[in-house]
Amino acid sequence: MKRGLDIIAALVGLIVLMPLFVVVAILIRADSPGPVFFQQERIGKGFRPFWIYKFRTMVKDAPRKGGPLTTSGDPRVTRIGKILRQTKIDELPQLINILRGDMSLVGPRPEVCQYVELFRKNYETILAVRPGITDPASLKYRDESAILARSKDPEQEYIQRVLPDKIRLGEEYVRQSSLVVDLVLIFKTILAVIPRRYADKGLHPETSSKNSEAS
Repeated sequence: MKRGLDIIAALVGLIVLMPLFVVVAILIRADSPGPVFFQQERIGKGFRPFWIYKFRTMVKDAPRKGGPLTTSGDPRVTRIGKILRQTKIDELPQLINILRGDMSLVGPRPEVCQYVELFRKNYETILAVRPGITDPASLKYRDESAILARSKDPEQEYIQRVLPDKIRLGEEYVRQSSLVVDLVLIFKTILAVIPRRYADKGLHPETSSKNSEAS
């Protein structure tokens, strides 16, 4: 049932969002040289690797100019890229991954191989399901780049603190997964990307929280 709903949602989403995709593609190409889409190998269900699709938000060949992590103020991020990241529009091409069967709308976010191998035992539970576009960890760490930027060693901060917490949340999601849980997470994700100016008017779900949630 979940797979069927994923396919329908992805198809409808791609059709409805096609005009936005065209506009974003034009803006990306006008802002900096390079492809419209960014592809990166991630580890999916059953430890099967796949290529994840995103709108490119960084300069061409960014992986060769820095590590896999991105922090606030990263010079590799383009002008339009900053907007795409803040609004999470850069994640929308993953609807293609859903149609291909690589991902689901809701599920633990897919990681790169080097980090999965560090916690392989934990990922045996997490990768029993398809990774998703959103999950509890995506919401909690929506401002992950800002969190990492405050650390003297962003990669160690990610490996020792952030990733273990993401894994914990991923394991909890797998144990509690249901259609209701997924619908609630989708609703929370939509609210989380509402521009902050609406939050100032009391329309954002996290206005009373000291820290905004991340993805």
